[in-house]
Amino acid sequence: MTTLAEYPKIAAGKVRELYAVGDDHLLLVTSDRISAYDFVLDTPIPDKGRVLTAMSVFWFGRLADLIPNHLEAHDDPRIPDEVRGRALLVRRLDMLPVEAVARGYLTGSGFSDYQRTGAVCGVELPAGLVEAAKLPSPIFTPATKAELGEHDENVTFEVVAAEIGLERATEVRDATLAVYQRGAELAAERGILLADTKFEFGLDAQGRLVLADEVLTPDSSRYWPAEGYEPGRTQPSFDKQYVRDWLTGPDSGWDRASNTQPPPLPDDVVMATRARYVEAYERITGLSLADWPSA
Repeated sequence: MTTLAEYPKIAAGKVRELYAVGDDHLLLVTSDRISAYDFVLDTPIPDKGRVLTAMSVFWFGRLADLIPNHLEAHDDPRIPDEVRGRALLVRRLDMLPVEAVARGYLTGSGFSDYQRTGAVCGVELPAGLVEAAKLPSPIFTPATKAELGEHDENVTFEVVAAEIGLERATEVRDATLAVYQRGAELAAERGILLADTKFEFGLDAQGRLVLADEVLTPDSSRYWPAEGYEPGRTQPSFDKQYVRDWLTGPDSGWDRASNTQPPPLPDDVVMATRARYVEAYERITGLSLADWPSA
């Protein structure tokens, strides 16, 4: 029986760990950890790792005709039982140093940039847009990849082109917007708005662009209920916004400006957050999380 200890750990992030499986493959293990405001919180969210893994597998399948992806298998003898259901066997890639972000609605750091400059990542937008406004058309708003504990920095397309070349940057932009469009269309059929999302891409041995990491999960995307959508205010969402709101609210006692570790999450916040992740998966995929493998 294969165990996780047999594989060398080669990287660890806020939520995921990477293990080497021979020369050509990696084991991408997703934990139940949750991060907010650049901190990894002390309290895990049960089944979060399974939701993110199952959601990525669903979307990789739905997007395969648009762009290749790195998924080799989600149920394979090389995946140890101890992480089954929250681990993927994936192909090794040469990862590109850019967060590929698509926005269909104006919120988060994009709205902050717009308020300050009238643009997002150099993309000029019409005057008078409000929080959560739907954009005239989806836009590509890339960011640099930050080290653990640091902020991603929004950058222009020109910065990306200078980093990876104009032709490759154009390919990344086109793929990002195509994948966003596909995701937004399917989510809309299920009564959900895909406000924005971020992707990671790599290159395979033949130099082809390949979709990697996670895709269209509640961690990498903002999903809003279409019912009750109203521009001009913050929207309820199927992601960790519930955790962010509790941390910055009066009950947590935490000062975001203090640069100290946030407090543990209370049980009701944990369970409400878990419910949002599970609902996002089940509504979008039409599947039950109970049918997804578990350790």
